[in-house]
Formats: sequence, structure tokens, C-alpha cells
Amino acid sequence: MDHKAPAPLSAAAGDSEAERPSKSQRKREMTALQALGESLLRLSAAELARIDLPEPLRDALTETAGIRSHEGRRRHLQYIGKLMRQVDAEPLRAAIANATGESKQAVALMHRCERLRDALLADDAALAGVLAELPGADTQQLRATIRAARREHEEGRPPKHARQLYRWLYEQFMARPEG
Repeated sequence: MDHKAPAPLSAAAGDSEAERPSKSQRKREMTALQALGESLLRLSAAELARIDLPEPLRDALTETAGIRSHEGRRRHLQYIGKLMRQVDAEPLRAAIANATGESKQAVALMHRCERLRDALLADDAALAGVLAELPGADTQQLRATIRAARREHEEGRPPKHARQLYRWLYEQFMARPEG
């Protein structure tokens, strides 16, 4: 019985297969993009509006809220994953991390706003520094919020106005071009 050795593959055929990712690798990448799409769904409408997305993807994300069927939602998530293949994923990951507070800059901004809020509640002199940093801020509204937050702290009430002050500071710094 005459056995012939298999013919060696040409170098060109071997190279093209080595460059192309395996089917398993492609599936892992598609699953990761679908998971990234699901992360986008967890963002609020305001956070989503700050992210640069193609219109078909933005529309698909908006439509997801109306889907109640489990199977329909699963298939729609696959569709979102398909749309995600046409988008550069890295800027989206960075935007999601920033929106959810997972990036270093977002955490630093949160800490800065907390420190400023605490300083505003502790000392009237801190107000001048904040107003210098945020020109055009509504001074009267800011003073009223600070007084209300101090009053609720003295009376032992929940910190509704202190949270409102933090939120205002955070929004002011987020709205600035240099963040």
C-alpha cells in the first residue's frame, strides 16, 4: 500500500490563515461588542446623549426600552451587537467608564465636587473661590442652596440640599470644556 505524504501548504495559504482570527476568537469579539452595547443600555438618556454614536445605533438603543418579550430583547441585543461592529469600541468604552464613574478623571471630579461641597457648607469664604472658578453661576441660587443644606444638617434631616449642591457642582464642572 502506497501512502503519499500530504502536500505541504504553500507559504501564501498558510499566512492568510494565520492572519485571520479563529471562529472562536471572532465569536468572543462579537460577544464582547454585544456586552458593550448592553452597557450602553444601562446609561441614562443624558449620559447617552453625551456620547457620539451613529444614528442607527442610537435608535436601536432607544427602541430597546419598548421590548418586553425575553426572546425579542435577546434578538434585539444581537442586532445592537451587529451595529456595534461598525463603531470604534475604544472611545465607547472610555465614554462608558467616564459616565459610570469608573475612569480616573470621573473619580477625581467626584472627589473634587465632594470637597468643594464640604468646604461650602463649612465656610463662607469658600464661596468666593467657587464663584471665581465658575463665572456666570447663579450666586443667589447657590447661596440659598448652601443655607438650606446647613439648616438641614443642623436639624438632623436627610441631606437633600447637600446632594443638590453636589449635583450642581458636578454638572457645572462637567459642562466646562476642560471638564
